[in-house]
Amino acid sequence: MELITNEEKVQLQERVDALIANRKVLVARIAEARAQGDLKENADYHAAREDQGMEEAEIKRLQEKLDTAQVVDQAAAAEAAMVFVGSMVRMREVETDDEDEFRLVGESSGDPFVDYVEVTVSSPMGQAMLKAQVGETIRVDTPRGVKRFEVLELL
Repeated sequence: MELITNEEKVQLQERVDALIANRKVLVARIAEARAQGDLKENADYHAAREDQGMEEAEIKRLQEKLDTAQVVDQAAAAEAAMVFVGSMVRMREVETDDEDEFRLVGESSGDPFVDYVEVTVSSPMGQAMLKAQVGETIRVDTPRGVKRFEVLELL
């Protein structure tokens, strides 16, 4: 079971809706390419069918995620004063003294313009952050070795 915020659930549903709405466009593209004739050597037809297959697989993946995901109660998590999915956290890397803001998310938004670091709950850092409290030092096993972060503040 995956944990997601209500905001992430809305974004996932919007993505599914957009992909479903795009089905008509892909069907029209396939019909147009089919009308060009010989399907064995018709690159437009094969590309449109491949796009259709990828989008259908993505719809299925997102639908399954929406069906099985647990939406986190943000208010209860904030009241517990611990890091949970959706939490914004200011942390300091112990070895370098670098401070940064992190947001624990169920699924990365992929937005390069956010002013914090998105950490998915399924990543090693996300697992270490989950349920941490202010003042704790978490340990993250990375491919380049162990990193330690002190939880400074829940934002």
